Amino acid sequence: MSKRMKALEAKVDKNKVYNLDEAIKLIRELSGVKFDASVELHARLGIDPKKTDQQIRSTVALPHGTGKVKTVAAFVSVNDEKAAKEAGADFVYGEEDIKKLKETGKIEFEIAVATLEMMPKLAIVAKILGPKGLMPNPKTGTVGPDVKKMITELKKGKITFKNDDAANLHIPCGKVSFDEQKLKENLEAVLDALKKAKPASAKGIYIEALYLTTTMGPSIKLAIS
Repeated sequence: MSKRMKALEAKVDKNKVYNLDEAIKLIRELSGVKFDASVELHARLGIDPKKTDQQIRSTVALPHGTGKVKTVAAFVSVNDEKAAKEAGADFVYGEEDIKKLKETGKIEFEIAVATLEMMPKLAIVAKILGPKGLMPNPKTGTVGPDVKKMITELKKGKITFKNDDAANLHIPCGKVSFDEQKLKENLEAVLDALKKAKPASAKGIYIEALYLTTTMGPSIKLAIS
């Protein structure tokens, strides 16, 4: 462990479970990097990730965004191209573009939306987009008739979260440069969305542990309310 990390970890009481206000105040002191580090909420869940009915896949609209605007691609028909561009889509793709994507495998976006009529046409690139988590999905609000609404929400800070194979979640909640109130409001929105995403079939303790951390920084154990 580096001297920098040791010094930062010394500021965290490993035997203490911090409330939200305490954790936010401390987390802003724990970024030892020169860039504006991301703040993330990590959760260990009491779900069985092997069961499809216990998978967590949901969305949350962060009141103050993540501090980073994502590059959005819109897969739409000619009729929706104008709306997509006006809403701020970075890339607007039609059928010919989907064919090119299949040929090249070149991806220049971080998230994609699509209208219902375009979903069957996206089947040919499902093996390219799927493994990268870029396939539009009704469950995450990235497939629907209102292109403008989908893109606007994403640009404002709507994010998707899902569990990994070990039943953990890693959710971006903002940047170290955010003031405490903004971080708190973002975190409260995330925690609320996480509680609402509890699968009906999950038994026992749903949220087993919560941690707040920064990019390349130590973690703080959060109280579960």
